[in-house]
Amino acid sequence: MSGEQNAQHVNVYESPVFKKALDKLPDEDVVIIEDEIDTIIDDPEIGEQKKGDLSYLRVHKFSLNGQQVLLGYNWQKELITLHLLNIGPHENFMRKQKNGARPI
Repeated sequence: MSGEQNAQHVNVYESPVFKKALDKLPDEDVVIIEDEIDTIIDDPEIGEQKKGDLSYLRVHKFSLNGQQVLLGYNWQKELITLHLLNIGPHENFMRKQKNGARPI
C-alpha cells in the first residue's frame, strides 16, 4: 500500500473485523484487495458516503473472483487517517455493519 495522499502520509488502520476477514482469504485475493486499498488512498472520496446511522461509513465496491465485494471504511480528512472497517460480499453487508463495527 502506497500510503500517499497529496505528498502526505496517510495513516491506515484495520479494524479487528477487517483483519479477521482478510486472514480468511487466499493470498492472491489479498493482493487484489491491497490494490483496491491503494485506490482508496489515492482518492479517499471514491467510496459512496452512506446516510443515517451509517453516515460515518464510505463503501468502495469492486469485483473479486466474479463477485461484487464491498470495502467499508472511514476517512478522516483533517487527520489524514483511513480506517478500514469491514470487507465482504454485498449480501447483508449494511445490516452487519449497522450492528457491528463503529469508527475508531
